[in-house]
Amino acid sequence: MLQVCLNGGRGPGDSAAVPMSPAAMAQEAARAVAAGAADVHVHPKTPCGGDTLSPRVLAETLTAIRAAVDVPVGVTTGAWAEPDPVRRVERVRAWTVLPDHASVNWHEPGAEELAAALLDRGVGVEAGLWSGTEGPARFLRSPLASRVLRILAEVTDPDPATAGTTALDLLATLGSAPAAPILLHGEDGGAWPLVRLARRLGLSTRIGLEDTLLLPDGSPASSNAQLVAAAFPA
Repeated sequence: MLQVCLNGGRGPGDSAAVPMSPAAMAQEAARAVAAGAADVHVHPKTPCGGDTLSPRVLAETLTAIRAAVDVPVGVTTGAWAEPDPVRRVERVRAWTVLPDHASVNWHEPGAEELAAALLDRGVGVEAGLWSGTEGPARFLRSPLASRVLRILAEVTDPDPATAGTTALDLLATLGSAPAAPILLHGEDGGAWPLVRLARRLGLSTRIGLEDTLLLPDGSPASSNAQLVAAAFPA
C-alpha cells in the first residue's frame, strides 16, 4: 500500500505545490490517487497556514477530500497542532466529521489517552513510532498496541547514506510488537531510500510533499501526484 502525505508541516514558503486549502488538498488527493496512491494522510490547516485539530477545519477538509477520492483519509494529531494533551483529547471528542484514521506519535505526552479517545470514536489509530525517541519502547508496553490499525515506522534520519540502517534498527526494535501492518517511511534525504527499502521488504510506504520536495533525480516535484508516480517505476 502506498499512502500519499499531501502537505505535512510545510507551506508555500517551502514549495508553491504544497496544498493549503481544503479545495487544494482535495485536488492534490484526487491526482495522487489517480497516480496510484491507495490512502491519504493530510494536515488540516488554519487560514494562517498552521496545522490544526479544529472540528470545523477538519470537517471542511475531510468533506472536500472525500468528495474527490474514494480511499481512506487520515489526519495528524501531532502535538504541534495542539500542545496541551488534555486539549488534544477534547478536540478529538468534539470532531463532527471523523477521519478514517489518525496518526498518534507515541513519544508525545498524552499519546495513550489520545489513542484511546480515537478508538472510542471508531477512528483507526496509526501508531507513529519515530526513530531516536522513546516511542517504540512505550508502544511495546502499551495495552493499546494490539488495537492499532497500523504501525508507522517513521525514520527521522534524513541522511540517504544512513537512513536505511536506521530503519532496519527501528524495525528490529519492533520485532516483538503485536501483529499489525507496518508502513515504513523516511523524510527529506531519507525519503526515497526508504521507499525502495519498504518495497524490498514487502512493507507499505508513503510519499508526498510532507516527506520530500524532490523527485528521485533531485529535481523539484511539481505535485504529490508526480511523487506518487515516481514511486511506481516502470
